[in-house]
Amino acid sequence: MPLAARYTSARTLDTAPVQTAPPGPGEVEIAPAFVGICGTDLHIFHGDMDARVTAPAVLGHEMSGRIVRVGEGVEGWAPGDAVTVMPLRWDDTCPACRNGHQHICQHLDFIGIDSPGAMQQRWTVPASTLIRLPDSLPLDRAALVEPTAVAVHDVGRAQVREGERVVVVGGGPVGVLIALAARAAGGDVRVVELSPHRRLLAEELGLTVWDPAAEDLAALVREWTGDAGADVAFEVSGAQGGVETAVDVLGVRGRLCLVAIHSRPREVNLHRFFWRELTLVGARLYDRSDFERAVSLVAEGAVPADRLITKIVPLTDAPAAFEALEGGGNVMKILVDCTDEAQGAVQ
Repeated sequence: MPLAARYTSARTLDTAPVQTAPPGPGEVEIAPAFVGICGTDLHIFHGDMDARVTAPAVLGHEMSGRIVRVGEGVEGWAPGDAVTVMPLRWDDTCPACRNGHQHICQHLDFIGIDSPGAMQQRWTVPASTLIRLPDSLPLDRAALVEPTAVAVHDVGRAQVREGERVVVVGGGPVGVLIALAARAAGGDVRVVELSPHRRLLAEELGLTVWDPAAEDLAALVREWTGDAGADVAFEVSGAQGGVETAVDVLGVRGRLCLVAIHSRPREVNLHRFFWRELTLVGARLYDRSDFERAVSLVAEGAVPADRLITKIVPLTDAPAAFEALEGGGNVMKILVDCTDEAQGAVQ
């Protein structure tokens, strides 16, 4: 039987054989190759999402792999095709779906959270969720397409235009991807980040980075913008200080895009919003066009995915990888290698 990494209770993950059903009508069976561990996976691991996640739960939604089998009625796909998955199932009947916003369906099944995810050696999903990958794109790099699609969607929600000045508050994996996507859209980008390790990586990617603990951000923004303020800010830090920074750097009619998931309400300077006629937009998930754009950015090297991968571990080492990530440190992205070769053939 194929192996899977399963969340069983707070801070407890195991690897165990799981029974997989053959693909039914409209479904495909995938052999996942690489699966990224993201912040949401860590929230699950911490036990913060037990009200939503049913244990034992197979985690993972940032992935790449190849089709193994196709179910009845599936056209255009064949065994061996390289794919990633847009891990969303919507009902197509709720008000959000009827208004064309299926990605934020009011009864959304986020695959890998609400239903079994990709951190296993065999995975069956609807063929409608597949996104084709170019054969030239290495599968380890392709595992970063999903988080890049998040960044593409965020940049689209903020309507970043050529020549606009953009501040990204938070230089973790998602923040760096937003900065790269904003740069690809023509933005003049600055990243605000406290961690020296993350600042160094962002600088190595050609991004200009500011340290809010050591530099006068207000003076830097004035000099950079000619006292106009930034056109767009992304709040990716998830901290109160990040919210304040993202609001303060904006100029007249600036746009603040909220990306981070804040665990509790935050204070916001609404007078600043009134005085400068600012706009706040939320950004959640993605649609198919965001995924297709993300594939192009990773394949073309505009998003140098290989530089963002800190470490690759076999599926059997996934529990230890979660424990290591829980401690923070100098880590951007850890991938779990689910291939048969990484831990022995499927029994």
